[in-house]
Amino acid sequence: MGENGVTEINGIKEYKYFVGGQWRSSEGGKLFDVFQPYDRALYARVAACGRPEAKRAVEAAAKAFPAWAQTAPAERAKLFFKAVEIVKRRRAEIAKILALETGSTISFATFQQDLVAATIERAAGWMYLPRGEVLETNIPGAHSIGMRRPLGVVASFTPWNGANVLSWRAVLSPVAAGNTVIVKPSEFAPISAGLILAQIAEEAGFPKGVINVVTHAPGAAAEIADVFFESPDIRAINLIGGVKTAKMLAKRAGETLKRTTMELGGFNPLIILDDVDMDYAVRTATFGSFFHQGQICLNTRRIIIQRRIVDEFLAKFVARTKTLPSGDPQNPKTIIGPLITPAAVKLVDDRVKEAVAKGATLHAGGVFEGQIYQPTILSNVAPDAAIANEETFGPVVVVEVVDTPQQAVEAANRTLYGLTSSILAGDTYRAFELAPKVLAGIVNINSPTVNDEIHAPMGGVRDSGWGRTGPDSLNEFQDVIWINSHSGQRPYPF
Repeated sequence: MGENGVTEINGIKEYKYFVGGQWRSSEGGKLFDVFQPYDRALYARVAACGRPEAKRAVEAAAKAFPAWAQTAPAERAKLFFKAVEIVKRRRAEIAKILALETGSTISFATFQQDLVAATIERAAGWMYLPRGEVLETNIPGAHSIGMRRPLGVVASFTPWNGANVLSWRAVLSPVAAGNTVIVKPSEFAPISAGLILAQIAEEAGFPKGVINVVTHAPGAAAEIADVFFESPDIRAINLIGGVKTAKMLAKRAGETLKRTTMELGGFNPLIILDDVDMDYAVRTATFGSFFHQGQICLNTRRIIIQRRIVDEFLAKFVARTKTLPSGDPQNPKTIIGPLITPAAVKLVDDRVKEAVAKGATLHAGGVFEGQIYQPTILSNVAPDAAIANEETFGPVVVVEVVDTPQQAVEAANRTLYGLTSSILAGDTYRAFELAPKVLAGIVNINSPTVNDEIHAPMGGVRDSGWGRTGPDSLNEFQDVIWINSHSGQRPYPF
């Protein structure tokens, strides 16, 4: 079988899928190819699962649920802490896998491992959060409580961007709440977004069936999702992904009455007021716009700036953008690595070209080599251009000019997205007064749109989804039952 479900044939690693505490080959031994974004070299072959494997995962998770739901919090926490030790030990190794499989720069990949360790460590304490409350009652002699209990089996869909940390985020809350989980990682990062997690869960000693990972080839996600929606044992769908996928899953979840939690994309605005420290504004905009090649949901997509300072800002922003080194993500100096697939490059380029054709000004970028798209800055973008309205996963940002802070807020709220946002201002109180007017789940003041703390209730509003991260997220994966106890005999009207 090979260690951790991995064998190596002719220098290429082959990965099995993980169900019920066992590494398994897909039926017929079917595999699919995973390519490196930087040079399109074959990186690995992974089990190509379908309906039979998904059914096996549901059965294993359902079987494991009753015992896991009754496991003492101290025992669960020990497993989490053991996982932390393994993540720290494998820090450099997993960072390299992320760089090769997803094109993440080595600095971001290493940062992810530190964030994963901190997230698991913090989640271990969630085991001891109150799972109920005492309720008031008008009935003499009665005792009324609300008690939370786990749902059952949760199906988690994990993305390729921020693959490792987001796979853990999709698992920790449901498992801490007492559920068992099946992870369906993106076909573009099946190792980083799922199988690494399974390896660590196995070594840490999680009971068989508590954490399961089912991988699939491109185009084969639907048949696995079909099994999840058809099974009465799956009680919740947990998606970290895009709006298009979310709408399909939400429709099916409604038809089968399954609970959904959705952390979706954003068209995140950075508002810059005219009393800002200009150099800080440029640094913040550069980081927020181009971190991880613009491939995370928190990236700055629009810079909304007051007219009085736009010329100075653009001059400095463009100059700084042109200094960002691009290339091999394994090079520690690289800031701009490759986009995830050739199709992603084409989408970004098509949208940039459409915007320019409709009159936009191209200040920087707009060119690519291989899968590396250079950081791109646009202004004067037509309102009907796709890049002015739709999340574009790439290093592209649109600059929009307004006259007043109120106009900036109106511009920020123009789209139906509402994940994260930022306001930069010299007068913090001035920004704080604007913050509640921005229709987003997160409003950062004098911080970038890319801002995440483990314990914070991060999540979106409107088309950016529903549900929150952090300890609040446990509520998404538990039912509340009302227990009403009477110490004596109640009178009845008849």
